[in-house]
Amino acid sequence: MRDASCIFCRILAGEAPAHVVHEDELVMVFLDINQASPGHLLIVPRVHVPYWWELDEAHAAHMGVIARPLMQALREALQPDGINILQNNGRAAGQEVFHVHMHLIPRWQNDGRLGKPPKYEPQEVMAERAARIRAALANIRQA
Repeated sequence: MRDASCIFCRILAGEAPAHVVHEDELVMVFLDINQASPGHLLIVPRVHVPYWWELDEAHAAHMGVIARPLMQALREALQPDGINILQNNGRAAGQEVFHVHMHLIPRWQNDGRLGKPPKYEPQEVMAERAARIRAALANIRQA
């Protein structure tokens, strides 16, 4: 499935430029045009779906599997102190392109590149959230 208005679909089709670092039958990996840090990569599946929960298992699994050697390559090529894996779903979560994708963002100590500190919740709030998520996951697995 392809969406002609989607920039990632146009890149996948060779209709828009990108600095590709890897491609195979399931994904294409290229530098993000808006580099959060030097070497910021996007792993983009060859199927057009807006959100991770709509992605088939083969593409989802492959994106996770291919992230490991890509991270190794980033470490070798750029020597970052760390790497963020980021995957946003929905405008409220920071998604800007509605074609599922995963970010690999090299990080250097004290680079100041990413957001505010986390908000720490009370343990009872965290326990209740975790229980709700576990119950939802159990329901999904039973379906």
